[in-house]
Amino acid sequence: MNASWTVAGAEIGARLDKFLAAPGRMGSRSRAVMALERSKVLVNGADATLRDAGRRLGAGDVVQVWMDRPGSARRALGTIEGGNLRIVYEDESLLVLNKPAGLLAVPLESRAGAQSVYDLIEERLRSHGKRRPFVVHRIDRDTSGLVIFARDAETQQALKEQFLRREPERIYRAVVYGQPRPDAGTWHDHLLWDERASIQKPSHAGEPRAREAICAYEVLETFARTSLIEVRLHTGKRNQIRIQAQLRGHSLVGERRYVSEPGPSPSIDFPRQALHAYRLSFDHPRDGRQMRFEAPLPRDVSDLLSWLRTG
Repeated sequence: MNASWTVAGAEIGARLDKFLAAPGRMGSRSRAVMALERSKVLVNGADATLRDAGRRLGAGDVVQVWMDRPGSARRALGTIEGGNLRIVYEDESLLVLNKPAGLLAVPLESRAGAQSVYDLIEERLRSHGKRRPFVVHRIDRDTSGLVIFARDAETQQALKEQFLRREPERIYRAVVYGQPRPDAGTWHDHLLWDERASIQKPSHAGEPRAREAICAYEVLETFARTSLIEVRLHTGKRNQIRIQAQLRGHSLVGERRYVSEPGPSPSIDFPRQALHAYRLSFDHPRDGRQMRFEAPLPRDVSDLLSWLRTG
């Protein structure tokens, strides 16, 4: 059993053991206790033990159970870069990290000298006598959330092939202006990357350089003039969610590059695009087991939502 749940509603404040023992999860307290005793449980990416059985869970806490956890795997190894970049999962083949906003995923020539997740992982691996990391995919500098790196070329290639086949589940949460209609649907566009301007532009299927961009969205919550939406990527183009939302008049709160015209007035003062890579699922290249992770919304987005809810 490999599963992940996010605490919400009536279960906020529940004990960890009772939460795990609920029907549809472990199903009994004895199974929950066994999972805790055997270090099969994580809360927000950190190992939970039997001593944590009485821990009260908060809204947005992510509880994971990994019953087939391999003995060589190492999870929740802590943080890098002073506690901002969290290692959610690590084994001999790959790493899953929760990237903070403002940190590049990989080095860029246009931002020479700017620190990246890649640099930090490389420094950490070298300090342990290990090889450099291998890039699998990336997320924008000012987007927070989950990203994968491989520890060898074989794993990198296997994961990249999964992405090419559009198999991994990649779910984002975003705060946008307006309310997308209908409340759930699919955005389908053709995009062309402008190298000179470093920006995506809308194109058409007949353009040889254009690439298909598809995602499914759902409105989770609405406010006076904004909405919280969940977006499931089917393709993964640079800045895809940001431009596809903008093309429909729903620029992300905090967006500086892809802004609808005429824009909302006055705009909400938020220091980055309100976009977070919330959930990531894929098959482990070594044994095929499903890996599923969630990263709770970071503090800045949570604070933004709290402010919006007050009107």
